Amino acid sequence: MHAAAFQVPRLLVVPGLNDSGPVHWQTWLQSQYRDAARVVQRDWSDPRLERWAARIDATLERAAGRSRGGEPESFVAVAHSFGCLALARHLAQRPDSPVRAALFVAPADPDKFGVAGLLPQQRLAVPSTVVASDTDPWMTAASSRRWAQRWGSAWLTLGDAGHINAEAGFGPLPLARRWVTAMSARLAREQRPERATLAEWSFAV
Repeated sequence: MHAAAFQVPRLLVVPGLNDSGPVHWQTWLQSQYRDAARVVQRDWSDPRLERWAARIDATLERAAGRSRGGEPESFVAVAHSFGCLALARHLAQRPDSPVRAALFVAPADPDKFGVAGLLPQQRLAVPSTVVASDTDPWMTAASSRRWAQRWGSAWLTLGDAGHINAEAGFGPLPLARRWVTAMSARLAREQRPERATLAEWSFAV
């Protein structure tokens, strides 16, 4: 396979409760990628984990096509809040998921919804990163770090950043776009004989 055969992964946006509005960073991120797909829940106010995870499945089935090389398209997923839990559940249920990497931003505490037992309890099959906040009312930084360690995810905190949403002042979130760029580059490298650069691995691992 030569380098040109690699198809750049598409972006999958997975919002949390009550969706991500027009000034939310997820909506900004989606606008940066013309072929991005977005999960739309039937009821944004009803956090039922199985239904939300099933909606991710359905979105991917509709969005996924075939690359020019005939291979199934792949995705990098960027989730927020309760959407992080739905994405983790999806990855646990679907080892054949076209999602090749996951960014979990300000995940909601699964204990608040009684769904901790439904989430993966071991390393995820795809590379992932958890972005937390020291002042997130939906999950403490310590709890998010424990889940990151359980999933084998890279972990970082943005400090005093609330729930990392529009209300906390996050319209654009350049960090998320840098992660998508770095992870896409890493996945591209893994399809080629060359090794990834140190810069790609240090951010995206």
